[in-house]
Amino acid sequence: MIIINTKIMKHYKLYINGQFVDSVSKKTFDSIDPSTEESWASIAEAQQEDVNNAVESAYEAFHGEWSKISPTERGKFIRKIGDQLKKNAELLGEIETKDTGKIFKETKFQANYIAEFYYYYAGLADKIEGSTLPIDKKDIQVFTTREPVGVVAAIIPWNSQQFLTAIKLAPALAMGNTVIIKASEVAPTPLLELAKLINKVGIPKGVVNIITGFAENCSKVLTSHKKVNRVAFTGGMQTAKHIIKNSAENLSQVTLELGGKSPVAVFNDAKIDNAINGVTASIFGASGQSCIAGSRLYIHKNIYREFLDKISKISKSIIVGAPMDKNTQMGPLATLNQLNNIKEKIKETIKQGGKLISGGEKVKQYSKGWYFQPTIIECDNHNLPVAENELFGPVLSVMKFSSEEEVIKLMNDNTYGLAAGIFTENNGVALRVSKAVRSGIVFVNTYRLISPIAPFGGFKNSGFGRESGLETIKDYSNIKTTWINTSKETMGDPFIIK
Repeated sequence: MIIINTKIMKHYKLYINGQFVDSVSKKTFDSIDPSTEESWASIAEAQQEDVNNAVESAYEAFHGEWSKISPTERGKFIRKIGDQLKKNAELLGEIETKDTGKIFKETKFQANYIAEFYYYYAGLADKIEGSTLPIDKKDIQVFTTREPVGVVAAIIPWNSQQFLTAIKLAPALAMGNTVIIKASEVAPTPLLELAKLINKVGIPKGVVNIITGFAENCSKVLTSHKKVNRVAFTGGMQTAKHIIKNSAENLSQVTLELGGKSPVAVFNDAKIDNAINGVTASIFGASGQSCIAGSRLYIHKNIYREFLDKISKISKSIIVGAPMDKNTQMGPLATLNQLNNIKEKIKETIKQGGKLISGGEKVKQYSKGWYFQPTIIECDNHNLPVAENELFGPVLSVMKFSSEEEVIKLMNDNTYGLAAGIFTENNGVALRVSKAVRSGIVFVNTYRLISPIAPFGGFKNSGFGRESGLETIKDYSNIKTTWINTSKETMGDPFIIK
């Protein structure tokens, strides 16, 4: 394990045009360790001039050296990034744990596994083909090619940073684009650390730029910049609305991966222990700080009490503690705002009739740190505050259902549609419900899985567009149609129509 000296404030610079630089204004801000509530790193704060420099750098690289590199060579660079992730998984994991509070076991594993996303797109880089069209014109040859869109702005939130960066950066590079990554100001250091690794692979200057800063002087400038051709955003609904408004300034293409309030249905024929593990993973993994967290649990009435008792017992046994401790199963929340919002929503829910089964409070044994208990609330109305709103924390709303038709209606009665879970041994039920649920991702008898091969994204207010998978690389391209006259004859008079 690499041990970070917590007594020395680390300083992170912006990565622009292949160089690590401070903000032109010299402004900085502190990053906070959620487990101690103490500043541990200072961060260069990008302002308008820094954003412009990053975009210009990406623009020049796109029209310069990067455009002359073959797809096969691009793939080799992407693979090298994956190699760096594997070699430095421990360091990246520890940095992410320090900055976000996610447990080290998970961040280290994820950094190592995310390398597979870079390997996947490295292999795809030289396999995106055009086509020859059977055109309805005599002596005319027509073919299509896919070409990069240009400069891509990737806006990354603080949770699952390596994953959410990889599913944007890797396909964008594979297609021949250049990229400006805007790391979350809440916890930017994992991506600024990634910049050091990208710098090692020898990729041309300006192809990848990594900056961070706040909304008005950084994000707004970036997403509305006239030389940005595509915005790939992951984050909350309110920010997404600003992104869309900003993109009107440059008419950039936009992909939005937003939040979720994912429902999980446990039928009476489900394997109880398997469903228990799936539900636990869905809501208490990563302290519930996942966009696909299964935070709405619907249990069939015939097994309701048995299942609720078991999941409650599990929730009470979860070890909440220091994220670097190997015995810890759940670390702190990432921000104080999250903690306060969760407490408020729980208070409102109980006032409106919700029944607190377990948790519901800040962990008392820690005087410092944003630690919150794994929480289960029984709800007779799934429109109660904790059951309706995305909380981004370890809070599970539990309700019962009687029939397949009823649970489908309940699962779909929410503005989000990112993920859903179904636990049943009946294949017919599984297929019918998975088809009927308006979610971009459906897990059957499992939960919280990712793969570079599988598309990721949602319906309704969970956004639009897909990340990961084969088709995603095409989203970072434009189709060009080329017409060739092969006739020996002179073109006919354009003013005579036959």
